[in-house]
Amino acid sequence: MVETSLHEAIIRWYSKPNDLLEAKIEGYLVDIVRGRLLIEIQTGSFSSIKAKLLNLIPNHRVRLIHPVAVRKWILRIDRSGKELSRRRSPRRGRLEDVFLELVYIPTLMKEPNFSLEILLVHTEEVLINNSLGSWRRRGWSVHDRRFLEVIGTEVFENPRDFLRLLPESLPSSFTTRDLVEASGLRTNIAQKMIYSLRHMGVIEAVGKQGRASLYSTVY
Repeated sequence: MVETSLHEAIIRWYSKPNDLLEAKIEGYLVDIVRGRLLIEIQTGSFSSIKAKLLNLIPNHRVRLIHPVAVRKWILRIDRSGKELSRRRSPRRGRLEDVFLELVYIPTLMKEPNFSLEILLVHTEEVLINNSLGSWRRRGWSVHDRRFLEVIGTEVFENPRDFLRLLPESLPSSFTTRDLVEASGLRTNIAQKMIYSLRHMGVIEAVGKQGRASLYSTVY
């Protein structure tokens, strides 16, 4: 059940009159067909939709929609569905969190028929105490992820668009640590961001600073 509520709610929010929903195109069910544009909502891993996108983009314009939760509330319920507690998660999401998934398909951004739209959203994660969850959650498992609202959107139509995510204070040649310090990103996200931008062809390795690789923008 995980992700179903969030996925369906975003389809309803994003769709417009005259859109076709869950239409079959070349053997695939496409979430939204808007004229000649195919729109896919992906709330989970990009790796699971990679083959579908690769097969559709040669003959169709495809836009991938992905939500990033900048604020999340945690709702705990018992097995009967009774609410036990609700709190706001202390962790704030960021637009750059998309690189946790984009790292699986960075070269798709080079395709003229492909674009990516990020929805910055507020969500609610519903946990149920069924003793089936991970040890980190002490037996609580994710029962649903609910859509609350969209607070902003960002569209990326080509690799160059991602350069606007690089901080202005970043040196012309920079390391992963420089990116972390200038942006405040977690190291694992900064690493995936650099990997993705390299495979998009908008940054390149230009040398070393000690044992750390140096990168510079291509444009």
